[in-house]
Amino acid sequence: MARPARDPDALLPLRPVETLIFTMLAGVDRHGYGIRQDILDHTGGRVELEAGNLYRFIRRLETEQLIEPAPRKTHSDDPRRIYYRMTPFGRRVLAAEMIRMRELVRLAEARRIIAPQPA
Repeated sequence: MARPARDPDALLPLRPVETLIFTMLAGVDRHGYGIRQDILDHTGGRVELEAGNLYRFIRRLETEQLIEPAPRKTHSDDPRRIYYRMTPFGRRVLAAEMIRMRELVRLAEARRIIAPQPA
């Protein structure tokens, strides 16, 4: 018997760090250190994850089957380095979170908390 499909909305809202990790994995498979560096670069150094915290988030996302280890790119890759990629369900969760955030931004614009973006 097939398992019922999981609802991405059931995992929302994502934690900000989870959203950052997902966004960094959206375009390319990355290893933990690469994810950390991407987050540092994207946030201008404002979000600096310690390795233990980063891997705690990664384990949680793996447990939820949102990300998974990716195959090594080349045989020259360090065998201790684990690359991660989003699962199809993880992509659906990230898309649902982005829609949720977009609706929140629209509410902030409507309430004149922030100015609307020009078209």
